[in-house]
Amino acid sequence: MSDTDVTPTDTTDAEAPNGQVEDDERQDEPDENADTFPRAYVEKLRNESKGYRERAKTAEANLDATLRELFAVKVAATGKLADGEDLPYDADLLADEDKLTEAIDELIKRKPHLAARKVSGSVGQGVTGTKDEPFSLLGRLQRSV
Repeated sequence: MSDTDVTPTDTTDAEAPNGQVEDDERQDEPDENADTFPRAYVEKLRNESKGYRERAKTAEANLDATLRELFAVKVAATGKLADGEDLPYDADLLADEDKLTEAIDELIKRKPHLAARKVSGSVGQGVTGTKDEPFSLLGRLQRSV
């Protein structure tokens, strides 16, 4: 038998018909297990953690987009490719300038049409007449044919 005897006449706890203490009474009693927290507090912590996880995902996505933009700018700054986005993103190349240059050179060897081109010679633009001669549309058309 236990050390404390409970007599049937002791009705300090509101008992349900099956002999268990009602839920309202349980909430007022101190918890036997000291490791539990109230539900509202746990939900608050979970919502706070959810917010932090969402912020971390957003920051990670922003960082990835920024690194991709930086990579394209660094590739374009070399002047070897016509478009800085022709070389696929690689985080390892972003940190090492020599590897980046090698990767660009290899890409140009495989696909020479991606190389930057420099315009030289007469491309049909700019002033072609002399200052002494007045402008003549008919003369200009005749020269272009």
